[in-house]
Amino acid sequence: MQWVENALGRRVPAELDGRRLKPFKGAFQDQGGGVMAQRLVPLTTTPGRIDKVVRSWDDLWKRLSLRDGMTVSFHHHLRNGDFLVNETMRRLADLGLKNLVVAPSALFPVHDGLVDLIKSGAISHVEGSMNGQVGVACSKGLMKKAAVLRSHGGRYRAIQDGDLKIDLAVIAAPAADCFGNANGVLGKSAFGPIGIALADSLFADQVVVVTDNLIPFPCVPMSISGLNVDHVLTVDSIGDPTKIVSGTTKLTRSPTQLNIADLATRFVEAAGILREGFSFQGGAGGISLAFTQFLGERMAARGIKASFSVGGTTGILVDLMKRGLINYVTDGQSFDLAAVESLRDNPRHVEIDPFISYCQHARGCFAHMVDVAVLGATEIDLDFNVNVNTHSDGLLLHGIGGFADAAAGAGCTIITAPSFRKRIPILREKVTTVTAPGEVIDVVVTERGIAINPRRQDLLEKVKGRGLPLVTLPQLMDQIHALTGIPDAPRLGDRPVALIEWRDGSVIDVVRQVLD
Repeated sequence: MQWVENALGRRVPAELDGRRLKPFKGAFQDQGGGVMAQRLVPLTTTPGRIDKVVRSWDDLWKRLSLRDGMTVSFHHHLRNGDFLVNETMRRLADLGLKNLVVAPSALFPVHDGLVDLIKSGAISHVEGSMNGQVGVACSKGLMKKAAVLRSHGGRYRAIQDGDLKIDLAVIAAPAADCFGNANGVLGKSAFGPIGIALADSLFADQVVVVTDNLIPFPCVPMSISGLNVDHVLTVDSIGDPTKIVSGTTKLTRSPTQLNIADLATRFVEAAGILREGFSFQGGAGGISLAFTQFLGERMAARGIKASFSVGGTTGILVDLMKRGLINYVTDGQSFDLAAVESLRDNPRHVEIDPFISYCQHARGCFAHMVDVAVLGATEIDLDFNVNVNTHSDGLLLHGIGGFADAAAGAGCTIITAPSFRKRIPILREKVTTVTAPGEVIDVVVTERGIAINPRRQDLLEKVKGRGLPLVTLPQLMDQIHALTGIPDAPRLGDRPVALIEWRDGSVIDVVRQVLD
């Protein structure tokens, strides 16, 4: 295997699994915009009323073109409550199909059953974010080919540009009609926005909407257009929407994490970002949620209103909008049922998709209109490079989500994290895996201080003398290591088991096989 160094000095393959790779050259050194992918467009030749409904999986399979090695895509809006991924892939395996590629926007522990299909050869590999035992299986080299991890915007770009060719898109929909129009806000399984599946519906060769709530035509709003849907399969249940809430989407009660959120809020205020009409994105982690709550308190105290928020939505954001502190919530995915209800009922709560919010191959996207993004990380290094995919043991246990897109786009990107977790320092000389380059990270906030990227002397000048505990990353690492010691490096082999793509499709790093 031929290896090359990318712009960060990370060794990446020049070619892998028959695919020529583009090494990362820089966050904004895009190596050529793609040409929009094409697919065959069927003609409406049958006279009379159109009804795309099928009532059983067996009937569905008869209507589809299935083959070994095909790529099957899913969205993740139901998160850990999803029933559809396991069911679909098990049934395809029962048909005797092999070497299938699973292309989800993300997998969760509920999908651990896919490991058996990986071991049996029914699934070749995953092109999408993953955690749980599927991530462990990938880390240990159980997949036949290297997985590919992309951000939400990067996934849309890859589908649009033809890098990720989808043979069959399976779209879970809480409401759909006989024509295939669908949305995510009506019915017992309502989960909120369904926009992450938009690219799948537009560019997949075959598109199936699966619903447990077939309603009379027309299904409004038409978040997924029936113009792009071949079949509508009715089932008893697509999933459990109460499980869209996970441990990473709950407000923290940790004094340490609350302190970090408070420091981040103070920094935003001191830097002059907290002003009338500003915009922001917060992550779904406990610290980020606390930051959003604290930000709201300061906005209320100063009589400041944000113009809009971007990204996933929680009840905390909904409450700020109801209180008149945010004009519009633009929502890519709902993280709790309060957000689902708000999206359904409030016209100022607007559904968006990764193309308009995050895609780099477009005439702009919302991410580049955001003043501040507050995000989490598993590791940070002295060059401000950030890892959100692997732990310090090398295991691939987290997806990218909108992290890379928000980090690259925001006027100020702040990483919040405790200085160590389980005695493992979050700050390392070099991160285990690079998800986002230091050039797009502006500030790191821990309970032990705030470090500003030397690239952002403008921010440093604004907050000097404002009573904030400013440190450098080397100072911070020395403090942490004095408490924890220097951790051992993980035992990794040479085989790349996953590629980490930057949002333009270039390879920013690889995940190497974890050795037992």
